[in-house]
Amino acid sequence: MAHKLTVQELEKFSANFNSNPQNKVVARAAQHNGVLEASYNDRVESNLNRVFSTELKTDNVTNQEHSGRCWEFATLNILRHIFGKKYKAKKFTFSQSYNFFWDKIERANIFYDNILATADQPIDSRTVKAYLDDAGGDGGQFQMAAALVAKYGVIPSYAMPESFNANNTTGFATALGDKMKKDALVLRKLKQDGKDDEIEKTREKFLNEVYRMTAIAVGEPPKKFDLEYRDDDKKYHLDKDLTPLEFLHKYLGDVDFDDYVVLTNAPDHEYNKLYGLPFEDNVEGSYKIKLLNVPMEYLSSATVSQLKDGEAVWFGNDVLRQMNRKTGYLDTNLYKLNDLFGVNLDMSKADRLRTGGGEVSHAMTFVGVDEDKGNIRQWKVENSWGNKIGSKGFFVMNNDWFNDYVYEVVVHKKYLTDEQKKIAEGPVTNLPAWDSLA
Repeated sequence: MAHKLTVQELEKFSANFNSNPQNKVVARAAQHNGVLEASYNDRVESNLNRVFSTELKTDNVTNQEHSGRCWEFATLNILRHIFGKKYKAKKFTFSQSYNFFWDKIERANIFYDNILATADQPIDSRTVKAYLDDAGGDGGQFQMAAALVAKYGVIPSYAMPESFNANNTTGFATALGDKMKKDALVLRKLKQDGKDDEIEKTREKFLNEVYRMTAIAVGEPPKKFDLEYRDDDKKYHLDKDLTPLEFLHKYLGDVDFDDYVVLTNAPDHEYNKLYGLPFEDNVEGSYKIKLLNVPMEYLSSATVSQLKDGEAVWFGNDVLRQMNRKTGYLDTNLYKLNDLFGVNLDMSKADRLRTGGGEVSHAMTFVGVDEDKGNIRQWKVENSWGNKIGSKGFFVMNNDWFNDYVYEVVVHKKYLTDEQKKIAEGPVTNLPAWDSLA
């Protein structure tokens, strides 16, 4: 039933606002400082003390700059911690630009596949529009990074340093997105006209152009490199003429991505069920995105177990909620917006997902946890925003924030129950591109 605002109603609202002198005081603070600063709760500082009962040995943090590559950074952070522990080289880092390059080529290829597969649908259909909207994008999931590493290997950061367009992806993403959308119109027309003999030749031409654009913007990846570093004991190491895959298999050959499972907590979906997000798969014939949906306590217990076994944990979260960049605090009581506005803004995790108020907006890495007699007090988080935020790039998270705003953790299968291991093997219920988990 439609409602038209009347002058009388608006005057009533104004009278109600002005009837409480405290509203003017709060309004001045909010308008001068912003609603977050005006509602900041400094009492959280006494609870987040950055001391952890379990803490991995970490050093320098990475910096994704102005890009959406957090999922790649978090995955490579897991691998570099494994490498650092195994070879006593905790400052060693991998090249994010290298995997970023191959993601652009692979993602264009699978985009063309999806465009051809949906050529019989209207261009304004929900599915086709979702593919077009994502053209040229940066975001991703753990299995997408795993697929790139498995196919192309990894290289040290010095072998392919960060470039301007890797650090600041907007310009290149726009150009690449425009190119892919234009290509989509051509491929749809060829498919609709039944010109299958022309499709593969045209696709190859388009992929060649994507390669050229990416090589110009990011730089072409090296085919071989020399591994050279000093370990934590200052001992010198040199291994010459390695390919990226040789490096992966020789130095990280015991890392098997098949051993990992993504546990998700999406209470708007049925628990104890395996979901897929085929819309976000990036490498044809490689790892597919699968999420095992379970209650929150399983994400927590598996994460703690993996940390205690000395391995960091990739996790997806809604980082812009109740977060302070300067301090690196993640606490559900950080900003008292309910008190500021005099309005109850609280929603359940399920309702935030249902309404679009909750999402996986970022990926980071757990590198520590603080427990007291089995009760979790706080978590240590390694971010990929450089060392000038938080405590030299590290965040501290209280357990309420974990429960409210963490949606995914990547853990070894061995930390799952027998029932969960069986569910993780399939079958998979595929979700559409507009699902709350996408």
